[in-house]
Amino acid sequence: MGLDIRVRQVGFGVVPGFRPGRLGLAFLGMVLVGYATVPVPARAAPFPWAPPPVNACGETGFDPLAREPDPAAPPAPPVQVPPRIDIPVPVPQLQPVPVPDPPPDNTRISPEPLPVDPCHNPCPDIRDTPKPPEPGSKPDLGEPAPPPAPDSGSASGSGPGSGSGSGVPWRLPEVQIKPEIEPIPYPVPGGPGEPPQPAPPQVVHPAEPGPVAAPVAPPQLESVRLVEQLTGHGSPNRTDMRWQVDGTDLGLMWETKPGEVAVVFGDTFGKGWSAGGVGGPDDDWRSNVMGYSTDRDLADGLSLDTMVQDSRCHAAELLGSRKIKNWETTTIPTSGFALGGRQYLSFMSVNAWSRVPGMWRTNYGGIAYSDDNGSTWVKDQHARWENLFGLGRFQVAAMVPHGDYVYMFGTPNGRIGVIGLARVPKDEVLNKSAYQYWVGGTWAPAAENQATPLVAGIASELSVRVDPDSGQWQMSYLDPARGAIVLRTAADPQGTWTEPVQLVSTADYPKAYGGFLHPWSTSRDLYFTLSAWDSYNVYLLHARLAPPA
Repeated sequence: MGLDIRVRQVGFGVVPGFRPGRLGLAFLGMVLVGYATVPVPARAAPFPWAPPPVNACGETGFDPLAREPDPAAPPAPPVQVPPRIDIPVPVPQLQPVPVPDPPPDNTRISPEPLPVDPCHNPCPDIRDTPKPPEPGSKPDLGEPAPPPAPDSGSASGSGPGSGSGSGVPWRLPEVQIKPEIEPIPYPVPGGPGEPPQPAPPQVVHPAEPGPVAAPVAPPQLESVRLVEQLTGHGSPNRTDMRWQVDGTDLGLMWETKPGEVAVVFGDTFGKGWSAGGVGGPDDDWRSNVMGYSTDRDLADGLSLDTMVQDSRCHAAELLGSRKIKNWETTTIPTSGFALGGRQYLSFMSVNAWSRVPGMWRTNYGGIAYSDDNGSTWVKDQHARWENLFGLGRFQVAAMVPHGDYVYMFGTPNGRIGVIGLARVPKDEVLNKSAYQYWVGGTWAPAAENQATPLVAGIASELSVRVDPDSGQWQMSYLDPARGAIVLRTAADPQGTWTEPVQLVSTADYPKAYGGFLHPWSTSRDLYFTLSAWDSYNVYLLHARLAPPA
């Protein structure tokens, strides 16, 4: 779920009761585009140049910080007019989709322990260990593909036909229509699919008061530092060699049991993928994967012990998706938690990513559960919040158990929605009718789209935890209008929430998103994952907070 240039279309349900006409739609569209385009906050200067990080095995990783250019690199070539401009034109194409969905592939293996030597390749028959680069050369593994070479007519100054001064001829580029298939899916009879699940009984919990608590002192940020690259080529975890995880994002976390943390990633790509964005079906695409960690010393990084695997050295897809645009493009996890021996995972079924950065369209937000500690999962057929007409307020959810309830913080599809709140008794998590929504100081049943915004402004990719030391709630998210990942705190889930404190600026970490809190953080040391779009990998960061007042 990146600062995705793969983003999506949002519904007009952001403003309750708004009924736009044609002019209203046009105006609102302009507003949406303005909000969806994440601004880049100003900073004094980029960070000083530094060489890319290298892990203990001599593999070069990615640096997500905005830095000065390499002073030893040759000067950049002059800007040239592209020889051709492609104008994409959608071409509708009917696509049959067998329904119902096929049963999930629950093939799983019990993986061997990782080698004692972290640089030893556990599966040389599957993935060759790359040779270290020659001294002075630049690594080619994991690097973006080079830009296409200009044609002969765009040669520099010494060539024939060159213009004066800059040495670059000036000519109009060729404009070319580029057809792009736009699927129009339609259902056709398929196999038997999963058997229907019995519907839970209808439950309506009566409305109860839900007053806000007194404000707490806002968090005081002392410092933020990049700890390490968590995934991909050159990471200490070597996820590319160990589990075929070359490019991925998110990294949301929860404690599965005492001493163990689950780490779940979004769209994941393996061998054949190269940095510079998401991949495709030919790049070993899995909609989501999951690892485990018992590492308590996060100051030097987060070690992954293993991942759920369907074959040797291959991370398995947890929640399947149809991978059909305009039907179900992918299935993205949004949060996880444990109750007793059962794991729960909230997710969104993505209908399609939009061309507008920061926007997408969902089918529904849902809940899946696992009774084998996350190895296999069942999508509940009834715990779903449908996105009818794009009005769904709880499409991207962050769920947190506390006391007698599980609290669900939610936003609509895309990155321009407000935060709503709901709660449900712990023993009724999968019964949608049992949820109460926080509306104007009351926990009200059946009021999903009337939920009062918790804070002013827009938000996306929420992460929420309760700090056991202070008893305060902590909420981090990407604030697209601010261009930052921010932190708020409160005494109760319904607030009053503090003003946002910036953790990370997208000027320092270009195209960053996420900000998922580690459950073993403390009131002073906040660890969180960050995704960087350009390298399409996940990083661990550490925020040092001042002592609570």
